[in-house]
Amino acid sequence: MKDLTEGTPEKVLWKFSIPMFISVIFQQLYNIADSVIAGKFAGEDALAAVGASYPITMIFMAIAVGSNIGCSVVISSLFGAKKYKEMKTAVSTTLLTAFLLSAVLTVLGLAGTRALMAMIQTPENIFDAGALYLGIYIGGFVFLFLYNVATGIFSALGDSKTPLYFLMASSIGNILLDYLFVAKYGWGVAGVAWATFIAQGIAGVLALLTMARRLSGLKTEGKAPLFSWQMLRRISLIAVPSIFQQSFISIGNIFIQGLVNSFGSSVIAGYSAAIKLNTFAITSFTTLGNGISNFTAQNMGAGKKERVREGFRAGIRMAMLTVVPFFAAFFLAGETMIRLFMKEGSTVALETGILFLRVISPFYFVVATKLMADGVLRGAGFMKQFMAATFVDLILRVILAFCLAGRFGSLGIWMSWPIGWIVAAVLSIVFYIRDFKEAAMGRT
Repeated sequence: MKDLTEGTPEKVLWKFSIPMFISVIFQQLYNIADSVIAGKFAGEDALAAVGASYPITMIFMAIAVGSNIGCSVVISSLFGAKKYKEMKTAVSTTLLTAFLLSAVLTVLGLAGTRALMAMIQTPENIFDAGALYLGIYIGGFVFLFLYNVATGIFSALGDSKTPLYFLMASSIGNILLDYLFVAKYGWGVAGVAWATFIAQGIAGVLALLTMARRLSGLKTEGKAPLFSWQMLRRISLIAVPSIFQQSFISIGNIFIQGLVNSFGSSVIAGYSAAIKLNTFAITSFTTLGNGISNFTAQNMGAGKKERVREGFRAGIRMAMLTVVPFFAAFFLAGETMIRLFMKEGSTVALETGILFLRVISPFYFVVATKLMADGVLRGAGFMKQFMAATFVDLILRVILAFCLAGRFGSLGIWMSWPIGWIVAAVLSIVFYIRDFKEAAMGRT
């Protein structure tokens, strides 16, 4: 466990964020491996089937990530204020609620799998495979949810290394199982899904056991209550807006996926490959933003508001350094990146993926800046401002995608990303400059 309220902010953030960033690399590598192995060994339709179900899986992931953010901010604040008994109650309250919520969502998701695939106009030739993948994925949602919450708790305590070790093992295991189930046994899309289910299940259980052992060594005066409605309310004030924010993004992506699906399975396959690469980049920037949130929450809890501005400037520098390799790989070597997913002869899919990357990657500098400002807003508890900037991005992207697709085809869909990012980035920065200044002066 690490106190983020002491030491030079830039050095503290680098030391804290690098393990988180490496975790993202491993997490996204196995997400990409799912699609690469599906495309290379099971064909273009298998790649399209996994891609078609991807926005729906991201709704479930959004709920897990939103819960991660909510508990992380509250626990960071309590840890920074050295209120360890309340912090333990926050942890146990989060875990009990997460287990119940994930179980309910699993049942609902399994019951509605085919309806969800029909809702996004999945083409008939990939419908059954996509529904099969989605059903297996949802079956393992409890493990995914609890793993994400455990990761948030570790991060809140200043420990970004333990989640990294679990994720490295899980990612390597998932890739090996992908290859075994798909390339060797020929299980196709089902093999990709079962590999994820098994790897994440093991990682989730081990993360929870490790966290319980770690917290048991933190002594408090008296036994901390296992559940508190007041604590749940406090966590929910951060978690629920974060869940809505993440979920609305995923719902917006479902509308966009439905629009992409209308262009046929080859365009779906190209988009599936490109969006996995794009997600790798965006998740990397988001992770740095989450690090800024933990840093902000701990320092706000400790009453050290002046350190947050220094942390934000350090976060911007970190983000810009992170953007450069993604921009170079996707804009300058987009064809090489997309070919990783394709067999020979997938011309339309290849061209679709390359075009997507070339349109959006120059604007990674913009979205990375936005996510750093969002990190401060979220960590300081400015959830209304945080959500406003996010929803503007989402609404613009969805509306523009449908408007521009009629005139420019699939290119019009890709054009909507940069416009939404630019407008939302301006809002996030304005909110940061205006509202955090008031907080720093004590008018919270």
